Amino acid sequence: MRILLAEDDPLLGDGLRAGLGQQGFQVDWVRDGLAASRELRSEAYAAAVLDLGLPLRDGFEVLSELRAAGVKVPVLVLTARDAVPDRIRGLDLGADDYVLKPVDLFELGARLRALVRRAHGQAQELLQAQDVCLDPGARTVSRAGEPVPLSTREFDLLHALMLSAGRVLSREQLEQQLYGWGQEVESNAVEVHVHHLRKKLGAGLIQTVRGVGYVLMRSGPSA
Repeated sequence: MRILLAEDDPLLGDGLRAGLGQQGFQVDWVRDGLAASRELRSEAYAAAVLDLGLPLRDGFEVLSELRAAGVKVPVLVLTARDAVPDRIRGLDLGADDYVLKPVDLFELGARLRALVRRAHGQAQELLQAQDVCLDPGARTVSRAGEPVPLSTREFDLLHALMLSAGRVLSREQLEQQLYGWGQEVESNAVEVHVHHLRKKLGAGLIQTVRGVGYVLMRSGPSA
């Protein structure tokens, strides 16, 4: 799951990137509001963690501009500003969650997963399709109740497809969700991961829509 972190404090930003990375997030980190606004308009992020006290453009301005432009990415405001009017303003401008510093990294990860889940219309933490169950928090997958070991990329690809079950995602969309800045993407990487997932989870789970992309099927073929 790829997220954008907008935080100007170098020590805190480095700690957040490392801690969220250990929970399976792909974290792109920017240090000012202009960069945050630019990246969120141009890249496909599952969610954003936004500090309010950013240089060049503060978090309130970033939020206001994004929502005015129709950018719907879930935004979690992470700030030291604990005044109630600031919290009200942030939520009214379009923030989806508001968390005060300091924050427990595991709570932050759980809140981000909840934001992404709600953005995709998923009520439950566990994602299920056919006989496959994916637990985003534990980063585990099972088929018919039996655990299935997946690589990091395989898990992330399956997670992206399950969040959008029934909707076709292009190769480019999947690559944007799987790879952060500076990570080399081989031309057939998505195809290879899909091939491995089909071998481990069954050929009918992920269907190819020729010339468009891939779709995860919620249910198997009718008898």
